[in-house]
Amino acid sequence: MSFPSDLEIAQQAQMRHINEIGQRLSIDPDRLELYGRHKAKLPLDLIDDAQARKSKLVLVTALSPTPAGEGKTTTSIGLNEGLNAIGKKAVVVLREPSLGPVFGMKGGAAGGGYAQVVPMEDINLHFTGDFSAIEKANNLLSALIDNNIQSRTRSLGIDPRTIAWKRVMDMNDRALREIVIGLGGTGNGVPRQEGFNITPASEVMAILCLANDMADLKERLGSIYVGNTIDRDPIYARDLNAEGAMALLLKDAIKPNLVQTLEGNPAILHGGPFANIAQGVNSVVATRMGMSLADYVVTEAGFGADLGAEKFFDIKCRAAGLEPCAAVIVATVRALRYHGGADIKEVNEASPERVKKGLDNLARHIENVGKFGVKAVVAV
Repeated sequence: MSFPSDLEIAQQAQMRHINEIGQRLSIDPDRLELYGRHKAKLPLDLIDDAQARKSKLVLVTALSPTPAGEGKTTTSIGLNEGLNAIGKKAVVVLREPSLGPVFGMKGGAAGGGYAQVVPMEDINLHFTGDFSAIEKANNLLSALIDNNIQSRTRSLGIDPRTIAWKRVMDMNDRALREIVIGLGGTGNGVPRQEGFNITPASEVMAILCLANDMADLKERLGSIYVGNTIDRDPIYARDLNAEGAMALLLKDAIKPNLVQTLEGNPAILHGGPFANIAQGVNSVVATRMGMSLADYVVTEAGFGADLGAEKFFDIKCRAAGLEPCAAVIVATVRALRYHGGADIKEVNEASPERVKKGLDNLARHIENVGKFGVKAVVAV
């Protein structure tokens, strides 16, 4: 028996106008900033912290994942569909996908099967331009750094050997990880070693996802460490007067994005820092927005409970004053086999003994989540 692919399912979806999705969250259509018929930006003044405190926040995490991922996003979307199906006012709040994984081994991050957010292709590609704005803000600071090194009148005396800031682009391009810039003569800058990171690894991404508003964003951007002077004094973005222009480039990117699930339920997507080098969760403003608009908010954290979930509790919840009421731990049989000793090529082969051994990994994740005072629910 053949089943339609994720792409085929998404392309066959009968999407509703985004105004209708907004109305399900009691948002006046005039308040939405439309990006076509099926995407919209949400203004930050929709956040109501008094209302948000009445909402229930559910985290979706997982046991230690296999390279293919274990379906946290799919489970999050499915749980949101279920809550809406039984009459609850619920919204799923997720991260935005990065083009690196989209075109790499892992693929897109809009869910799977009949638990997807749509328009799937738009979401996985350029979406509303948030990643592009983050890239521009990041690279503006890079340009200001090199311009200051070149300057004869406004030089801060930056030691090029100490510069900790790299340029970014949202693509897997290993040839740009370590490069030399400033070649071609005195008019093209000072030659130095440089490199590119992927956009979700930018500190600007991490900052955007922790900022509470534009003023907070600007303050955090100004505190970015750039490098040292020849005299070993630290240089920050504010010393280059960069934070205002960087924040201006992010004036729309700081607003969460409203889309829909395949069943026409609301979904908010915003931000996408990687969990291995940053907090690995969607933005503070997106979660606060969801909790202001719905009675139940389902969100997810990258990788396993030992990484993304702990960063969710230790970083995001502390920064935003959030108190989740439950945590869903996704445990695929495939991952249980993997942690029970199966080779990655054998994880789809039946092996009850390896599944049993893999339960030790799941048990430790349940224990870890419990240490944060949150009830764990296992989704197999």
